Amino acid sequence: MYQAEFEAKALEVLRSGWYVLGNEVKQFETEFANYVGAKHCVGLASGLDALWIAFRILGIGAGDEVIVQGNTYIASVMGITMNGATPVFVEPDEYFNIDASKIEEKITDKTKAILVVHLYGQASNMGPILDICKKHNLRLVEDCAQSHGAKFNGKTTGTFGDIGCFSFYPSKNLGAFGDAGAIVTNDDSIAEDVRVFRNYGSEKRYYNKVVGANSRLDEIQAGFLRVRLKHLDELALEKKQICERYLSELKNDKIELPKTREGATHIWHQFVLKTDYRDELIKYLDDKGIGTIIHYPIPPHLSEAYQYLGVKEGALPITEKYAKSVLSIPLYNGMTSEEQDYIIKTINAF
Repeated sequence: MYQAEFEAKALEVLRSGWYVLGNEVKQFETEFANYVGAKHCVGLASGLDALWIAFRILGIGAGDEVIVQGNTYIASVMGITMNGATPVFVEPDEYFNIDASKIEEKITDKTKAILVVHLYGQASNMGPILDICKKHNLRLVEDCAQSHGAKFNGKTTGTFGDIGCFSFYPSKNLGAFGDAGAIVTNDDSIAEDVRVFRNYGSEKRYYNKVVGANSRLDEIQAGFLRVRLKHLDELALEKKQICERYLSELKNDKIELPKTREGATHIWHQFVLKTDYRDELIKYLDDKGIGTIIHYPIPPHLSEAYQYLGVKEGALPITEKYAKSVLSIPLYNGMTSEEQDYIIKTINAF
């Protein structure tokens, strides 16, 4: 899709002779900030960089706690722990996002921030979360790696908190042709601090204000993202139409279909169903030539990397149940109606 546009952009960037922090990055930052409705966008090398740099810039580190949902991709948690802070896990709601009603009981005098993850492309329940942040004077960081353009009550994910963190990994709805990420914010000083930090802590070459990082969005990736951003709404609409077919035509009492919260929109990064017969369903679909993926089989608190936190199996029963029962079925731009028919018919016959 859009092959000619991507090829033309690649040549344009190659011929420009400018490959790092040039015009393509500047233009993309402006266009993406406008798209989400934020004042600033700062391009970075990856979504994980966006997360850990966000907490670094907010001054959150050793001795501090950050509340985050238990059922997320491990990168969300790494953004916290790479700064020496401690993740405090909260169970998810029926929409796979953080259960806002369970946040307050986890707040201590060490809590400094809430990290909201808009998982699988659906906006989280932001109303009560904003109230909690205000009441307890907490920072709010949003992990929007899967939710480009999703909204809650008409406002785009990434613009509710202090910082919104985005990934543009190739599989995302707004995907680059390699690693790429960004931070969005309405705070002028945060944006300036991130711009300096991403470039070795330097505003001006060889004059370093802070010990920063090398986390710059490539010119060529920024160029590709600009092409894709122009088509993002039509790409998102195509996926939405596929998912509407799934929601209306998948009928099998052994599977539970995903739900969308009232007031939230879903950009369908993944179509995730739940089943108590997951292993059997995976094998059955595999035998019929239909691939599936588990997002995610091991919750962060049970991963080897986070054994040191001492959160034992059984501590987060809903998170752990989801990890044993979720399954993502095929969903991608360019799916034919015949492919959709086959998947629906095959799952209904399981």
